[in-house]
Amino acid sequence: MAQALDIDRWNLECEFNNTDHRTDLNGVDRLIVRRGQPFTISLYLRSGNYQAGVSSLDFVAETGPQPSEQYGTRASFGLSANTDTSRWSAAVTSPPGDMVTLSICSAPDAPIGRYTLTLGRSGRIEFVLLFNPWCPGDAVYMDNEQSLAEYVLSQDGIIFRGSYKHPIPTPWNFGQFESGILDVCLRILDMNPKYLRNPGKDCSGRRNPIYVSRVLSAMVNCNDDKGVLLGKWTDGYEDGVSPMFWKGSVEILRNWDTQACQPVRYGQCWVFAAVACSISRALGIPCRVITNYLSAHDNNNNLVIERYINENGEPIQRGEMIWNYHCWLENWMTRPDLKPDFNGWQASDPTPQEKSEGVYCCGPVPLRAIKEGKLTFTYDAPFVFAEVNADVITTMRKKDGSTSNVTSITVVGQKISTKSVGSDAREDITHLYKYPEGSDEEREAFKKANHQNKLIHQQQNQGLQLTIKVTSDMRKGCDFDVYAVVTNNTQSEKKCRLLFGSCAVTYNGVLGGNCGFKDLLNVELSPGGERRVPLRLNYSKYGGLLTEDNLVRLAALLLDYTTREQMLAVRNIVLDNPEIKVRILGEPKENRKLAAEITLQNPLPETLEDCCFSIEGANLTGGRIISERLASTVGPGEDAKVKIYFTPTHSGLRKLVVDFDSNKLCHVKGYRNVIIGK
Repeated sequence: MAQALDIDRWNLECEFNNTDHRTDLNGVDRLIVRRGQPFTISLYLRSGNYQAGVSSLDFVAETGPQPSEQYGTRASFGLSANTDTSRWSAAVTSPPGDMVTLSICSAPDAPIGRYTLTLGRSGRIEFVLLFNPWCPGDAVYMDNEQSLAEYVLSQDGIIFRGSYKHPIPTPWNFGQFESGILDVCLRILDMNPKYLRNPGKDCSGRRNPIYVSRVLSAMVNCNDDKGVLLGKWTDGYEDGVSPMFWKGSVEILRNWDTQACQPVRYGQCWVFAAVACSISRALGIPCRVITNYLSAHDNNNNLVIERYINENGEPIQRGEMIWNYHCWLENWMTRPDLKPDFNGWQASDPTPQEKSEGVYCCGPVPLRAIKEGKLTFTYDAPFVFAEVNADVITTMRKKDGSTSNVTSITVVGQKISTKSVGSDAREDITHLYKYPEGSDEEREAFKKANHQNKLIHQQQNQGLQLTIKVTSDMRKGCDFDVYAVVTNNTQSEKKCRLLFGSCAVTYNGVLGGNCGFKDLLNVELSPGGERRVPLRLNYSKYGGLLTEDNLVRLAALLLDYTTREQMLAVRNIVLDNPEIKVRILGEPKENRKLAAEITLQNPLPETLEDCCFSIEGANLTGGRIISERLASTVGPGEDAKVKIYFTPTHSGLRKLVVDFDSNKLCHVKGYRNVIIGK
């Protein structure tokens, strides 16, 4: 007859298990394991010895407030000869004696979350179970160690901003393993409305990364729930902080947690995407942040962005916009609900733009579905397809109320970018979203998507061509020229009117004040001739109008007096902030105090006041932001310089993220990669 083991105490072997399961950066004070992979527990018996075939031990693993076998949130199992990685199982791996070593394995499709494991009648242990991208049986399995190091384990990264002609790398501290962050991520899951309505069903859904990523897409914004961030794209941020303030996700997640789940103010797209990436990586879903330049927001599902201008070429604001860039994230997983061709990267967008199934969320949708124009696939394929493929039609509204078409070339979905695996370089992944412009495959995808307008889209008039050219050196604080270039490709003389203007603009397309304007009534061009018209942008004019995005919109409108045809060229330019120089003083070693000497030269023709440097970095600054305020002002051309001390806690390659803020030069970002020795 089987005899139940009489257990006195146990050791969860947290240091060994967490290291083996690649969760040790969360700490080794509690058991955190990944599904489908065995972990070890040592049992110390009060009396008797373990004897194979005689001794017995029953286990019950439970998660959520209403565990049930029906929902898959409760599993009962006993001792087996060996652990079975396809289901909940346990086996003894030690020889007979009064100390018993158990190998326990969860099912590779078990719901993630907090678990209680009951050992017979003798005790209950608690642990956290995460997705396991190292396990072939897990839906998030990724068969590439370098990619796993980047997309799961890396605590910092680069997010690309700026413009498609000038992508600017912005450092970000994801910090998914910093103290307490995993608990915040689990709390986010428990605050989602589906959990509050039916906790048993929601916890059961956590076996599926499709379900979890969709919940996160909704919970990172607060539009329908007690989500993490409140978005704001206009006016001031007096009752919170500018989205440009943030350098990482850690403070955002901690603020939400400590402020009773009140939304953190404020976020914009790259902040939403970065926070969602931190949570995804913390839970074990491979994830990356991507940037789509010239990203369309199509809110009527016709795959066309309709833009309206007045007779001066100035935009008349409408609901549909083309964002200078837009960030979202991609999660890696299989799609058993679809064909195998659609496994892999899935686009998911936590920035609240349009509702999906009544909630502000978007995705996950396979990149392959977007590329092939298969817009019936779940979730939200038409919206993401439009972001990278929408056509743009420009119409002029005249003072008398009449309208006319304007020839304009704007190719939506440019230079879709993400950080490269293992380096800070930009990787262009446009080919994952769309076929080459003008290719047969692109036409086929448009047919499947019923994107008729794109198929019959008029070609630019070959007679006259209008482009905008800029110089390479456009720094904030400088005066510089931009150019409208008109080319006459016909055999006859041309007489035209050219309007060339500039204004400040936010990255999501909201227009600000006028930075300079020129109206030439008589531009004459001989056959084959070219005219280059300069427009001077003076800091004295644009400096006070720029937003923190440092963006200026250039627009040139050309009227051909002979044919009455009108042409519009639009280009956004981003002005470079000064470089932040970071020098590390001392030998970088674990638990040894270091100093960062940080310098920035004031590029503006005016004095900077209220200057402040701040730093943060995963495993570098103790999970907090360290700031140093300058006592004096910084005149034109002078250096702002500080020394900030910090103590690294872990060895390896780390990223020290730096921010400089002042009254005139706001939230300039920089970073320094540091190799910390043991």
